[in-house]
Parts: sequence; structure tokens; C-alpha cells
Amino acid sequence: MTGRGGTSAVLRGGGWSRCCVSSRRCPAGSCRDRHRGNLPSRRCAACRIWRSRLRCRQLHGQRVASRIRSNLVKQLVGCWTVMTSLESVPPKYAQLVQTLQRRIESGDYPPGTLLPSENQLIQEFSVSRPTVVAALRVLREQGWIESQQGKGRFVRGRPAMASIEQKRPGQAYLTKPETATAGEMVGVGVVAAPNRIAVLLDVQPQSKVFVRRRLIVREGEPTELVALWLPLELSEGTDLTSGEPLRQGFREHLHARKGVRFDHIVEQITARIPTAAEAEQLAMPKNTPLLAVFGAVREASGRPLAVVEVLLPADRHELEDAYPVA
Repeated sequence: MTGRGGTSAVLRGGGWSRCCVSSRRCPAGSCRDRHRGNLPSRRCAACRIWRSRLRCRQLHGQRVASRIRSNLVKQLVGCWTVMTSLESVPPKYAQLVQTLQRRIESGDYPPGTLLPSENQLIQEFSVSRPTVVAALRVLREQGWIESQQGKGRFVRGRPAMASIEQKRPGQAYLTKPETATAGEMVGVGVVAAPNRIAVLLDVQPQSKVFVRRRLIVREGEPTELVALWLPLELSEGTDLTSGEPLRQGFREHLHARKGVRFDHIVEQITARIPTAAEAEQLAMPKNTPLLAVFGAVREASGRPLAVVEVLLPADRHELEDAYPVA
């Protein structure tokens, strides 16, 4: 029999000893020599039985490997969860905008009161000055606050009728020169018209149309994708086919080159999941919806002239409208 020290006890009769590993009989005195690498025996942490190390490795090797695989899977799942949560976090300036808007709506910052200074916001939210400046600019453009020279920024409250005076997304890009907004061209050329664009331009699906795409950047962050869709005959002989930013608005440029007059815009707003390319360009999570604004430009007779498409990440933008009650 085998003792706790791993030695072989000589059995009476025949000079044989019980093997410490295989429970077979070995010649007396040779068990230690045969299984020298397995000795001494110890109490197994898994089965709590005194046996050789090699024997326990053989018995519990599969269990240990399974435990290692399980721990590895848990680590990978944890890393994936952290990466997913980081991807879904909006830019810091957008988080600050949302926080200040909530405080204004809740009454923490009543209308007419002085908004905390830039230094106070930097210290409270532990962000950089460019982040605070970008957030305050957005609030000012949306009508939540107003700036007074030498006094500071005052709270106006939640915008109501002020939004009527502001240009809608499609109209703004028709009248504003491209050089006035930071961004980069991401595509200029002739493509097959998607179904929605074909309907808005009143052309056959998959017909050849001209498109000019530009990525808008604010404070170093991509914020929206803007595309101008035109029938081929309106794009010919214009600077729209160039890859350089226009120094005129689309409306002014097309009127000067083609003699067309924009009369009104029919606007449609939809929501959808971005494509992989759109998510990459806008630096947004793939599972966050896009707000797609389509502005169909028409002349007085109703004939379609162009379509302005604006793609906005839904977690960074809010579309608001106001109208008088008759």
C-alpha cells in the first residue's frame, strides 16, 4: 500500500509492492525508481485524495482546461462590454449640452439668470475649455442662452417660437457657402439614384443623377453628412462637379449658372440605422439611429430641382419646430 509520503510498502509474500500510481504490483523496491517523476504524493486540491501529481494531472487536466477556457471567455465578454459602452458614449461637449439643457428645463437655471462661467463649468464637469466653449456655442445657436458683451451668458429658457426664425437643416445648406463651415468632401460624381431620391427628383429608379457629399465637422467632431442630389442636366457646367468647397450657396450658384429659381421646399424626416460607412464617417455606434432629413427643392410650378439630404446622429441632435396656435 502507498503511504502519505508516497513510498511503497512491501507486501508479505513474494516480495511485491503495491504501485503508487497504477495500483498494480511492482517488484519490491522498484516502484520509486519507475515512478520517480511522480513522487512524492500529495493531497489533490480537486479530489482531496493522496495520490501522485502526474495521476491528478491526468484525471483533472480536462477540468482545468475547461476552467481556463471559461475564464478566458469571461474576460473577452468583459472587454467587449467595455468597448461597446465606450462606443455608445456621445462626445463630451454633447453630454455637457444635454446636462445644461436639463438644468434649464428643471428650473436650476431660471430664465434671466447668469449661467456659470467657463471656469466654473470646467471645474464642475472636469472638462477642457474647448469642450465648454463648444457646448455653449450650441446652446446659443439653439436659443437656450444669450451672450452679453462684458456681462456673461444669460439663460433664455427652452426655445419656443425662436425656432421659427432659424433656418431648417435643408434650407441652411442651400443658402450658406460651403467655405463658411468646416468639413471635407467625401464624394462627388454620378451615381444611380436610390429609390427615395428618384421619387423626390421625379426620375426613374436607378437613373443616373449627380451627388455631392460633404462631412461637416464642428470643434473637431464629425456632426452630420450633407448630400446635394441633382439631375445631370443641372450639374453640367457648374462648379458643383469640383472637389473644392463652394464660395457661394447652392441656391445662388445654380441661379447664376442655370437660371433656376428655388420657390419652396418639401421636407421629409425619417429615422434608420446607419450603414457601416456612415457610422465610420460620423464616428457613431452602428446601433444608434440616424435622423435623415430630405429637403426636396422645387420651383413655383412644382418641378423638382434638387434634393438636400442631411444625416444626423440621433444621440447628438434634436429637431424642434414651433408654430402659432390659431
